[in-house]
Amino acid sequence: MTLPAPPLARWSRLCDRALIRVRGAEARAFLNGLLTQAVLDLAPGELRFAAWLSPQGRLLHDLMLWGRDDGVILDVAAGDLDTLAAKLKLHKLRAKVEIEPMAGQVSAAWGGGSPGPDWQADPRRPELGWRALDAAPPPGFAEATPEDYRRLRHSLAVAETAADSLGERVYPLEVNFDLLHGIDFKKGCFVGQETTSRMKRRGTLKSRALALQVEGPPPPAGALIMSGDTRVGEVLASEEGLALAVLRLDRLTDDLSLAGAPARLVPDSAAFIAGS
Repeated sequence: MTLPAPPLARWSRLCDRALIRVRGAEARAFLNGLLTQAVLDLAPGELRFAAWLSPQGRLLHDLMLWGRDDGVILDVAAGDLDTLAAKLKLHKLRAKVEIEPMAGQVSAAWGGGSPGPDWQADPRRPELGWRALDAAPPPGFAEATPEDYRRLRHSLAVAETAADSLGERVYPLEVNFDLLHGIDFKKGCFVGQETTSRMKRRGTLKSRALALQVEGPPPPAGALIMSGDTRVGEVLASEEGLALAVLRLDRLTDDLSLAGAPARLVPDSAAFIAGS
């Protein structure tokens, strides 16, 4: 089965994202100690990708960091908004930081050149295009749906914690956060750093998120990918004809199957991982 090529130059409002404002004299230092991404030198207008991990190094939340003059705006999963804001407030202790949800709309545009000065390049992969807060529809871009964007993301082997129900199921390297520029290994301490750095340093990572072309109904999360009688991995999320899965790199073959039907690696996804 060949995945159809989407039209060029599309955009969509991402209704499953929400915003938290973190500001104050110690806002950057506060976030820098929690997140996998460097925040101290985040410039106003700059966009970076980050994660918040458990102390054991498993993935809890993914975040986009928007630099502002007075601090940082966090672009987070809407379903995590209240929980994440409460957790941030719990961790701030006596830090000179204000934390509050804020109104705003996150949008994405892809398949074309820069939509305009209000848009920033997505730091994860160039194919994901551009991202903006409260931006007007970009001229020359056809309106798409959040589902179209989700499909694009999955085809590029890019997972999101809440949207793909990852909560503490995986380590960030297993879903490519290091390849997606979401982890700064030179920044100093962050929650879960010890495990994350050890996995990177020792080169012991056995599994990676990859995109698969699949046949039949969309498989459920947790469905097994097989090579003959050997278990190769399991599905994280799926839609018609496409699945995002974590696969054992040492067990990959050309004979993959899912629920008895053939499954094939999306070529771009495989090339992206091979380049690591």
